Amino acid sequence: FYKKARGHRTMFLRSMLPAARVASQVARRTAGSKMQKRSMADVPIHPGPTGPDKRLVLAYSGGLDTSTQLRWLADKGYEVIAFCANLGQGGGMNDEDFSGIEAKALASGAKKCYVLDLQEDFVENYVFPIIRANAIYESRYLLGTSLARPCITKTMVAIAQQEGCQYVAHGSTGKGNDQVRFELSTYALRAGLDCVVPWRIPEFYNKFQGRADLLEYAKERNIPIAMDVGNRPPYSMDDNLFHISFESGVLEDPAATPPDSTHRYTKPLNACKETHDDIQIIWEHGNPIKVINMGTKEEATSPANVLKMLNKLGGDHAIGRIDIVENRYVGIKSRGVYETPGGTILRAGHLDIEALTLDREVCKIRDGLGIKYAECVYNGFWFSPEMEFLENAMNWTQRHVNGETRLRLFRGNAIALGRSSPNTLYNMDMASMDISGGFDVSHSEGFIRTQARRLTAYRNMAHPNGLPLPSIPKTSGVHIN
Repeated sequence: FYKKARGHRTMFLRSMLPAARVASQVARRTAGSKMQKRSMADVPIHPGPTGPDKRLVLAYSGGLDTSTQLRWLADKGYEVIAFCANLGQGGGMNDEDFSGIEAKALASGAKKCYVLDLQEDFVENYVFPIIRANAIYESRYLLGTSLARPCITKTMVAIAQQEGCQYVAHGSTGKGNDQVRFELSTYALRAGLDCVVPWRIPEFYNKFQGRADLLEYAKERNIPIAMDVGNRPPYSMDDNLFHISFESGVLEDPAATPPDSTHRYTKPLNACKETHDDIQIIWEHGNPIKVINMGTKEEATSPANVLKMLNKLGGDHAIGRIDIVENRYVGIKSRGVYETPGGTILRAGHLDIEALTLDREVCKIRDGLGIKYAECVYNGFWFSPEMEFLENAMNWTQRHVNGETRLRLFRGNAIALGRSSPNTLYNMDMASMDISGGFDVSHSEGFIRTQARRLTAYRNMAHPNGLPLPSIPKTSGVHIN
């Protein structure tokens, strides 16, 4: 069993390395008459620059972790190019200010800084596919953090190519999912790139045992970050236009009730809006192309603005908040609190328009594939052959998912009011209980008897005397136990 498990680990590690490097390692280890045994020394831990090219793109947020990592990498001889992605942090309600990010990165040691607005790309090419696929991880998580990573990585790799870099870096820890997502995406997108991960370099993680060490280093190296730790939330946060997550700190105890301060995108139920809002969502090929507030007549049409409008409405009505324990890809259970107001509304509306337009058997198959789709996104395989297959399959199912859905938002619920489609499979006359509508009811008897054949065959084999039935009083009338 151990040898088999070790073999699986070897294949996993190889899958995270560029193809050329894998070939080189395999050639070295197969030289001679016997294959050398693989040890933990073979796990790639990048000690620092060894060649003439020391240019590196760092996924940079401007916070304490990535600011200190930027300075530390620069001290180790890297020429760091910082990249900050605007993914709509704040959800359209309290948007993050990116105006000082470039100056902060340069003051922290970066040679250059890219601050790019990816909001429309993120929603159109990452959020909307999740909605079309009805993808949801472990029946509850709408994948808000997971789908942001391939969006960031794709642009980061493009910057690395433009700048002639050999390395990319990220600030993810060695215990989480994000390290896998960033690195699998990097290796899938471009050959010749390697990942430098400070939190997996012994020199770094031995030096910085906690936040106090990071703050002390930032003070010593004049890194421009806030030194006041008094108001720091007792948990970590990650947000984008689709959702906000809260993890770690006081939330590591799964029995602990989340602090009220974790309500950022949604209001608590006791503070939400006291009157409902009715909305209409227009769908085209499974994509929400317009949202209309039926009360105020406000409209949104661009992907990012659609999500911002629904975030605001959903948040006011306490829609889209969950508190779950999930299974990380790296084999650890973790607790997270997530708020996804706009995404929760879109999922409800999309399921409703599909009920009119999607064939029953196609829907069953799609639902099965949706589980695998969600796993691919969560585990970091956005740029994979299986994901290409799944995306093409999902797009095929959405060809006729056109029309409109109307929803009432109130007290944590998105309640269907009605739906219509030019591609509907619903036949009102045939469904009616008042007219025949072309449905010959005499055919029902044969259909039922045909369906019952296997049930009676099983009953005769497994229960020849019949299934147990409840006892009935010998006298009629009302009987109260």
